Amino acid sequence: MKTALLISTFNWPEALNLVLNSVLNQSEFPDEILIADDGSTEETQFLIDEFKEKSNLVIKHIWQEDKGFRKSAILNKAIAQTNAQYIIEVDGDCILHKDFIKDHKKLALENHFLFGSRVNIQKEYLKKLFLLEKTNFNFFSRGIRKRTRALRIPYFALFYRGSDQLSKKLRGCNMSFFRENFIKVNGYNEDFEGWGKEDSELAIRLLNSGCLGKRIRYSGIVFHIWHNVKSKSRLQKNEDIQNLVSIQKSSFCVNGIDKYIGKRVKV
Repeated sequence: MKTALLISTFNWPEALNLVLNSVLNQSEFPDEILIADDGSTEETQFLIDEFKEKSNLVIKHIWQEDKGFRKSAILNKAIAQTNAQYIIEVDGDCILHKDFIKDHKKLALENHFLFGSRVNIQKEYLKKLFLLEKTNFNFFSRGIRKRTRALRIPYFALFYRGSDQLSKKLRGCNMSFFRENFIKVNGYNEDFEGWGKEDSELAIRLLNSGCLGKRIRYSGIVFHIWHNVKSKSRLQKNEDIQNLVSIQKSSFCVNGIDKYIGKRVKV
């Protein structure tokens, strides 16, 4: 099964550097890396170019012009540029546990999407984090909170089952799915602009299409770097879109990935 690690980013190369370094520490590597860039400046491009030189991994940098928060669009554009059967999605501020890719691959199930745990790296630890370029965290590490989420016990993860209900634990910064299921619902809904709900609305449509959502606690762990909360000025509009999808039990969005399939974008 060919896998692609999808990393979304915007103008935080210091954080992206740690995320990419954590990829180099993986016990199993993805077949390729898709960097979905929502309009970063040249500093991010330089970082990615340097990473390509020190890595043997296939890396595609998909960029779009900065016209505000358009995460749904850049994720669609990135996924349109791969033929990998399985997509593992993280944010560019989430450091990967060394077995992150291994866990998502091992637990992948037909007609399921997975979502894992997110451990928070505290604001007070950021100076040391970037100074040391630290990418190795565990239950006993300093500078983290909600540390029980850092426990990796693969046997315990097997007790979680798929559900046809949307979980409040789902986060787009740690999820995975089969590309064919994603294409079937037409990917992310690009009516979402600004922060919030694009990931849970996608999950609802996947559920409506017959997929099940499965939490993979005790496996598939990421460590989220603290940052200021993004503007929530569009949150109510985004919630309205999601609520309508729930009421109508929709599984397909009109403004989705289909417009990019078979077309080249900036890589």
